[in-house]
Amino acid sequence: MAEQKHIVDDKITLKEVIERLKYWLFFFIGQWKVLLLAGLIGIAFGALASFLKKPVFHAETTFVLEENDMSGLNQMSGLASLVGVNLSSLGTSSGLFQGDNIMELYRSDNMLGKTLLSPFDDASLLVDRFISFNNLDKKWKRKVDLNAMDFSIPREDFSVKQDSVIKEISKLIREKHLSVEKPNRKLTIIQVNVAAKDEPFAKIFNEHLVENVNSFYFETKTKKTAENVAILQSQADSVRSILDESILAYASSTDRVPNPNPILQAATVEARKRQVDVQASTAVYSEIVKNLEIAKVNHRNNSPLIQIIDSPRFPLKRSEIRLLKGMVFGALILGLLTFILLYLRQLYRLHVSNSEA
Repeated sequence: MAEQKHIVDDKITLKEVIERLKYWLFFFIGQWKVLLLAGLIGIAFGALASFLKKPVFHAETTFVLEENDMSGLNQMSGLASLVGVNLSSLGTSSGLFQGDNIMELYRSDNMLGKTLLSPFDDASLLVDRFISFNNLDKKWKRKVDLNAMDFSIPREDFSVKQDSVIKEISKLIREKHLSVEKPNRKLTIIQVNVAAKDEPFAKIFNEHLVENVNSFYFETKTKKTAENVAILQSQADSVRSILDESILAYASSTDRVPNPNPILQAATVEARKRQVDVQASTAVYSEIVKNLEIAKVNHRNNSPLIQIIDSPRFPLKRSEIRLLKGMVFGALILGLLTFILLYLRQLYRLHVSNSEA
């Protein structure tokens, strides 16, 4: 019975809830000076942050990644197989850089490092510009002397420290300045966004990065088909040369015996041999030319690989803390923190201090 009464006593009634709300309401009204002071200080900090925080510029490139349509080649393969032509070795390269894989290519150390070593203007590189506006020469002066490094020399001649600097800056860009994403997962549109406090750097770095990845993507995606075309073209040239020699040899042997005696067959043997060589070379050459033309069509189907939709233009989109926005958010944040601290302090006084007393 005593236990049941204890449970009933622990229940909170509506009257108690209203009384507690009234208590806290009057308590915070009594602390209006502290809350007002916190709001004013927050406004000051917000205004100061809006002045000190530099704007960030966003250079954005949007492009369509073209997917290869193999239906046409599959139809050609079916038709070619009827006449004994095998196109399996002439297929396109796999989807190595399709979809999400090309997005990772944009974040790779190789592409970022190559872009950093691209020219910013006639006198400096992009890596020099990045070091300059981020004051890395001062921030990293205890670890490395950036002013003594010359990044304009060939990459093969870089020292270990120079390679480490390029990799570290690439990591900073990948984590804080670069964004590669698909606005819609169902589409093949990809956005590459470079954010930096230096507007010219953001634009030029974005353009060079897209250009470098585009070139690498084109060379890698078409490497297999280009090699097939080159091999078939070399074979076609070689067989054509042999065919020309066979035709010339056949004509020479025929000229040596212009009117052969039908009774004596030995005089025509040489001419018949040359004729067989011409026929064999013609058949081989015809087959190689067919495969070569199919390989050229396949190679053309692999390009273009990237179609640019939008490229960065001045003035770039900028994000910054506006004065009014900074003041409002500063007042709200500091006011809320002060509100929580007052609440926790009063709870401590009510429960801990009273219990100790």
